[in-house]
Amino acid sequence: MNSAHAQASVDANTINRIADEGYNRGQVVNLAQYLTDRIGGRMTNSPAMREAEKWTQQMFRSWGLNVRTDPFEFGRGWWIESSHSRMTAPRPLELRSIPIAWTPATNGAVSAEIIVAPIRHVRDLEKWKGKLNGKIVLVNYPDAPKDDLTPAFKRLDDAEIGKLNTYRQPSFDPERPEMLKRYMELGKEMNRFMAAEGAVALVRMSRAGNGLVHGEGRFYKVGETPALPEIEMAAEDYRRLARLAKTGPVKLEIDSRVHFDDSDVNGYNILADIPGRDPKAGYVMAGAHLDSWVAGDGAADNAAGSVVVMEAARILSALHVKPKRAIRFALWSGEEQGLIGSSAYVARYLAKRPVSTDPVLAKMPSYFWDTYPITPLPGFNDMAAYFNLDNGSGKIRGIYAEGNFAAVPVLRNWLAPFDSLGASRVVAQPTGSTDHVMMARLGLPAFQFIQDPLDYESLVHHTNLDTFDHLRTEDLRQAAVILATVLLQAAESDAPMPRNVLPTQPAPTNPFLYSDPKND
Repeated sequence: MNSAHAQASVDANTINRIADEGYNRGQVVNLAQYLTDRIGGRMTNSPAMREAEKWTQQMFRSWGLNVRTDPFEFGRGWWIESSHSRMTAPRPLELRSIPIAWTPATNGAVSAEIIVAPIRHVRDLEKWKGKLNGKIVLVNYPDAPKDDLTPAFKRLDDAEIGKLNTYRQPSFDPERPEMLKRYMELGKEMNRFMAAEGAVALVRMSRAGNGLVHGEGRFYKVGETPALPEIEMAAEDYRRLARLAKTGPVKLEIDSRVHFDDSDVNGYNILADIPGRDPKAGYVMAGAHLDSWVAGDGAADNAAGSVVVMEAARILSALHVKPKRAIRFALWSGEEQGLIGSSAYVARYLAKRPVSTDPVLAKMPSYFWDTYPITPLPGFNDMAAYFNLDNGSGKIRGIYAEGNFAAVPVLRNWLAPFDSLGASRVVAQPTGSTDHVMMARLGLPAFQFIQDPLDYESLVHHTNLDTFDHLRTEDLRQAAVILATVLLQAAESDAPMPRNVLPTQPAPTNPFLYSDPKND
């Protein structure tokens, strides 16, 4: 291990002062309450997201940080004014549902008989030609409910964290882009086909039970707005409609009052800096995505991570730290649509990849395709470390090393003061689907924290239950203290954190590259 990392780069008294500020004068709970209760869900480019962008900048400035917005091309804003759905025949019944994001309004209540027309592939559409005119179409197979034997709320024990410390060898499957293309194109083709067939609206079944709904949709680009309104319905209500449709006519009423906002098609990352003493030493960075999905208040995903990043900034500013490296705090936008905001940051400041030569993939976010060669930009060497939070509000238990073997002893050293908080583990497994990925793919020292799962995956993630009540405030305080300390350690370290290699084009690792198109 590099001797520069052998000892803590921040003195013990400073670590204690960080803990004192975070635990005894902390503001993280107040920040979380304002962002979730007052502002609420923050779809990218929605009015609520614009309010969140203004508020977070105001807070960073009030703590003395240098703040700016970093724009990138995104697309349309969208928000829900109100919506409801109800069965009107064979009996009246209110149903639980939510509009699919970026689908159009019904322009008043629409009422029609339903038809169950399950679609799994584009090739399934043709069989419904001539059968959908004037109908509200249920497009999913109403599969039977399954036993859920896993606990709804969970904290990790040492054995479970230990299982994460198994290195996952890299793999490359060249067929993956084709599978992604089929998935992304199905929704567009389905809406287009059914509109041409005269359908009134589409209804999707929630992937979760217990009345949970999500409202997930990806029609955010200008010019891609679908023709038909779409709603997602709670699984139990959807199954009821499907069962009734087998025995006789069923009539449904939908009133979806939603709005598009094309006033500014740019998304905005919020960047706030504490300057460093040495302008040649680069910067360390912490980030979380500020945007959310539509069904809840975006509390666990990801107000929790955002306010921890903000609180770490407040703590370090309150201590008047003057670190060797600058410390940058990033609140990303467009994460939920494919890490668009953090990808834009990477492409602007760190490195570029060639645009995919596939015309369909080229229209998708760069997260969904890997191209080579990677060309580092002048700012590539300036980023000394990046730390991400995006797994709910559970307490930090350690950190994923993301395949960076050389960084393991450094991370263990920086987390060692927090062994009594259960947060000292460094594990080999990588994590995906969040903003550090675009940096880790470049070999940069970019990491995600291990967190207690709580009820994040079981109930909360992207659902109508993603509200303040599902946050654990004592865990947020712990996370803010740890993040502030790790950031300062990285900013003060004599040597920059070890990097991984700059990737080059990998060779296929799966010998079974041919899939049966009948079964895909």
